[in-house]
Amino acid sequence: MLDIKHINNEKSINLIGAPNTNNLNFAKYLSDNNIPMWIRQVIVPGFTDDKEDLIKLKEFLSTLKSVEKIELLPYHNLGKYKWDNLNLQYPLENVRTATNEDIEKAKKILGI
Repeated sequence: MLDIKHINNEKSINLIGAPNTNNLNFAKYLSDNNIPMWIRQVIVPGFTDDKEDLIKLKEFLSTLKSVEKIELLPYHNLGKYKWDNLNLQYPLENVRTATNEDIEKAKKILGI
């Protein structure tokens, strides 16, 4: 199982504070070595649901030959309490949870 947080490196850094290069390179390694993988991405409204980014994700995934499954997970804020308990500001405070419609729209773009 391999989580791709964001296909766009700059947006990945803005979203999670880290580049996506290691994850994408690892996906290529798995593919080059015919190691089966499942790809997962959380659909975060306003962050990972941009049509152009999803098209780029689709293009990247089409280069991988050992992907067995692609899962899109809806963003939710169930872990917000952990940030609250640590007296930290939750970085996705004003982000709505993803709906079934958000997931279906992304699936349509990805062709899954």
